[in-house]
Amino acid sequence: MTVDTALLPSYPQDRKCPYQPSPGYQELGGEGPLHRVRLFDGKWLWLVTGHSQGRRLLADPRMSADRSRADFPVVLPRFEAPIFKPLALIGFDPPTHSVHRRLLAPDFSLKHVRALRADVTALAHRLIDRITAKGAPADLLNDYALPIPSMVVSELLGVPYDDHEFFEARTVDLLQAKSPEGAEAAGQALWDYLDRLITAKERDAADDGVISRLASRVDGVDLTRDDLLRIALALLIGGHDTTSQMIAMGVVTLLEHPDQLDLLLADADLVPAAVDELLRVVSVTDVSGVRVALEDIEIDGYTVRKGEGVLVSSSMTNRDPEVYPDPYRVDVRRTAGSASRQHMTFGFGIHQCLGQNLARMELEVAFTVLFERLPTLRLAVPRADLAFRKGGTMQGVHTLPVAW
Repeated sequence: MTVDTALLPSYPQDRKCPYQPSPGYQELGGEGPLHRVRLFDGKWLWLVTGHSQGRRLLADPRMSADRSRADFPVVLPRFEAPIFKPLALIGFDPPTHSVHRRLLAPDFSLKHVRALRADVTALAHRLIDRITAKGAPADLLNDYALPIPSMVVSELLGVPYDDHEFFEARTVDLLQAKSPEGAEAAGQALWDYLDRLITAKERDAADDGVISRLASRVDGVDLTRDDLLRIALALLIGGHDTTSQMIAMGVVTLLEHPDQLDLLLADADLVPAAVDELLRVVSVTDVSGVRVALEDIEIDGYTVRKGEGVLVSSSMTNRDPEVYPDPYRVDVRRTAGSASRQHMTFGFGIHQCLGQNLARMELEVAFTVLFERLPTLRLAVPRADLAFRKGGTMQGVHTLPVAW
């Protein structure tokens, strides 16, 4: 059917508040669960704001995550870059996706993550030691929030942390690129770096990181060398940027809600539920998943036609009043294990974030150590003066000046 996109609301829209969706999204959420929105290139897709509808669509095998498809929706100019077509894990359909996920499952299991917790806690304390020795003000993003997941993913993958400034900067260049060319240049730099690293690991059987382990499994069928490079790229990018921004934006949110922070300071047992509430509210990726319909799909009175794109909004499905009473309120005491874990910040279905156990653990440790050591933490500048990311779907700050 023909749709006059000039009359549609645009996507994406910048937030006015760091932990709340844009006013335009909030308005759409009050009008129903599915909405047509206009993209940068004049095309349109379905924006899903309903929780039930989002889950069902993401779990529907008639929806494809294959970004190499000609009809797959391009949400932002940077996603036209070949480096994103496809991106491992989130951009493949079964059976390839299933094979790759099984290969990685042991490294992200709850048992493995629990074994890492003591080391991550010790790391967080060392970082706070450096911050306090240096004195206020500190940049909490680059001095604390970023080093925690960056060091952890480096150790997990077997990537030298000495190279962190390179891969952190190129990751930002890739995820914040304004053009396909900018994204491709940053992505190719990371690809070439990982290619050289894998070549070195192929000669060193003693390395026990994920990349080295998978390098020994390359068989040209279930796992090709190109697959390995795409997996390493996806894990390196996804393993530090989103978690570091979640720590930073979570701190901003707690400082803006001192009553909720006081509850955490008084009861450390609230931390796991608080982490899921912050994940629900902040939702730094803003997207639970992007798909294209492989055939016509009827859902609650709407028809998604074959070839039409669908984007499930985590920030809005996480505020569906059918699931979350008073959904725009931050409440660290929302019932653990039920509604708090129904949020869609990690996606849903077979593509649900592989690293969610690791991310939750890093967030729990980061918030616990930070506020134990610096209970009087505060922003060193007015919140209005913070430099937030703009013009995309990846929320975050460029720096986070704090004092105590």
